[in-house]
Amino acid sequence: MKKHKSALKAAAAVAVIVCLTVLSFSGCARIREAWGRGGGADDAMDFIVYAVGVTTSVEGRIRDHFSISGDVVAASTVDTFSDAAGRVSRLFVNVGSRVNFYDPIAEVDPSRPGMEFIPSLVRAPVGGTVIALPAELGMTVNQAFPMARIAAGDELEIRLRVAERFISRVALNQPSEIILNAWPGETFYGRIAELSPILDPASRTMETRVTVQNSDGRLRPGMFAQVRIITEERPNVVQIPSAAMLTRFGEQFIFVVDNSDPEAPVARRRDVVPGIMIDGLMEVVHGLNADEEVVIRGQTIIYDGARINVVYRTPPADVS
Repeated sequence: MKKHKSALKAAAAVAVIVCLTVLSFSGCARIREAWGRGGGADDAMDFIVYAVGVTTSVEGRIRDHFSISGDVVAASTVDTFSDAAGRVSRLFVNVGSRVNFYDPIAEVDPSRPGMEFIPSLVRAPVGGTVIALPAELGMTVNQAFPMARIAAGDELEIRLRVAERFISRVALNQPSEIILNAWPGETFYGRIAELSPILDPASRTMETRVTVQNSDGRLRPGMFAQVRIITEERPNVVQIPSAAMLTRFGEQFIFVVDNSDPEAPVARRRDVVPGIMIDGLMEVVHGLNADEEVVIRGQTIIYDGARINVVYRTPPADVS
């Protein structure tokens, strides 16, 4: 029995040795085929082809900004009062009504039991939109009661609280882009109209007002707005996705596609000087031209002169 087990172990050992020998020669054959006669490590590296994703560098405008949220309010509001005390007998407007200067707002009847007077008309002191109407039919009012509140003109404001760390980046007449949940996909434009001379000591913020035109009446007081305050703008600069940038040993560079041989494209290292970086885009101050293909996927594992296979191309960034 012991002799039988020993024979089986010996046969198994021989089989393992034979398999290892075959695999060894097979692997060597593949290596020799890859390297070629007299080849070395460099030839083996040349045989490797790396799959990468690329995009095209573009030339256009880039803008640095910071975002902050606030509420839309009327830029100027005026309360309307009655000249006489009495009962509201008639209303000519509703909330949201557009009025011109001197249009009738309401009618107040100052009559009392046994005394009858001519009703007094309450008229709009300015043109604009009625944003509040405290007066109601049948209620009694006096000369101090605000009958209606009118937002004068078409201009609205967005009141913002700018954090202390951003104060050095804002100034009067600075442009801004405004996005509202009520109008997804659309951008409205405004400018900084007022900066508070002091900071709120509790929150360390500065009150800032951005004006926005509302000629078509789509914006309404009370809406929530996301505001991008443009702090710096540069036209006609070369831009690429910031993910393309690599930093090694203190050097910043990217890889571009060299199509000198269309059948065997290679990656070429390009040292660049970056500029503004915002929203995933990076300005290239020096080292790259527009319309060059830049590696944005797989760039961390390739090297200068590596053979590459472009498996997909991402459309260039929209910098119009």
